[in-house]
Amino acid sequence: MFAALRGFGQQLVRAGLQLLLVVALVFGLSACGGTPSGLTGTYVDDTVSVAKSLLSIIAPEDGQASSEQQQQARDLINEYISLYRPNSRVNGLASFTTMQTALNSLAAHYASYNNRPLSDDLRARLEKELHKAELSVVRGS
Repeated sequence: MFAALRGFGQQLVRAGLQLLLVVALVFGLSACGGTPSGLTGTYVDDTVSVAKSLLSIIAPEDGQASSEQQQQARDLINEYISLYRPNSRVNGLASFTTMQTALNSLAAHYASYNNRPLSDDLRARLEKELHKAELSVVRGS
């Protein structure tokens, strides 16, 4: 009788631990699902959104982007590149390579010349590449 109760108790504990493990995995993985920058995982929408955000950040309103804007741009760049560079369906598209070129240029400027404003030449090049990437992705290339 005691052996049967002990066996039943062990089965109950195992089942409870399995349930706890499943619940922990479900909640743990669901916490990793969203992206802090608001990227959706849809390449076309994300490319247009990131391009528009970066165009507004580099706009020559006050001359130099604030450190908060620079950090926002860096976060967007890192999130976008980490999401789409490993994706083989996307990373060979002309829109992605154009976007990657623009993002690399802006990231390099922020890494090397953090306290200097964007030069007019760099700003013009970034605007041209970001617009070109937007047009390319909407066309489907």
